[in-house]
Amino acid sequence: MGLDEFIDTLNAEKGYSPHTCRAYRIDISEFIEFTAGENVSKQDAEKRFLERLASINKHSIRTYLAHLVKNKKSKRTIARKLSSLKAFFNYLVKSRYLTANPADMVPFPKLEKTIPRFLSIDDVFRLLDSIHTDTWLDKRNLAMFETFYSTGMRVSEIEGMDMDDIDFQNQMIRVLGKGFKERMVPVGKRALNAIKEYRMSLKEYYIPVFVNKDFSRLGSRSIRRILDQIVRACGLNVPVSPHTLRHSFATHMLDSGADLRGIQEILGHQSLSTTQVYTHVSMDRLMQVYDKAHPRK
Repeated sequence: MGLDEFIDTLNAEKGYSPHTCRAYRIDISEFIEFTAGENVSKQDAEKRFLERLASINKHSIRTYLAHLVKNKKSKRTIARKLSSLKAFFNYLVKSRYLTANPADMVPFPKLEKTIPRFLSIDDVFRLLDSIHTDTWLDKRNLAMFETFYSTGMRVSEIEGMDMDDIDFQNQMIRVLGKGFKERMVPVGKRALNAIKEYRMSLKEYYIPVFVNKDFSRLGSRSIRRILDQIVRACGLNVPVSPHTLRHSFATHMLDSGADLRGIQEILGHQSLSTTQVYTHVSMDRLMQVYDKAHPRK
């Protein structure tokens, strides 16, 4: 019984991605090491934690959260770590190692609603049009980021794409999203044509859509690094991540009259409330236009 078994259940039963499982492990390990005290090895920390498990209560958790505040962790980081602890203790209750979850009585910190960062349509076009197509790597980059903006896919979903997932005739991509949930996402001709041109420049057939210099699957970290390089080269003076392109896709679709539930399905959001944040983006911009343009506001 312990952290390893809990992580196994997240992977096997809930279908969480390796990235999510790794985040849970880090969050919970930090709490375990904190409760064990200083100068204790990781292995001894978990052993000591299990020995003292019955004495862990809401005050123990509050003390840890206060430690995070003291170390200037953001409210969002603290909320995530608390969520990880609640899930871990729930597992221990279900496994009958605890009679109650000590984190249940600890409230989440109030988070300010953040508006997703997105690019204007002009900036997206400037970014994509700046990508050269001299080499197969350049063509790959153009195809990849055209696909990002055309579909609103997550970076992990782009990474996991295989050629068999693309239906060129019907302009659809089969996407394996969070929790291994499958969905079909429409994709534009410009992105599909870019993929075709890139793949034609390869001398052999490879199962992953986007491959690295060694012709193995291109990873999420490399995708972010490539985007950083392209952003710097085109002179955009704003931070841009793959998720920024996802936000830009959703915002531009909504501005153009797309149905919110349709956007929810394309993005793979489980809850409509997650998608509704884009209505705030559009309304904020609408009010800015109104304030600037109306003669008698």
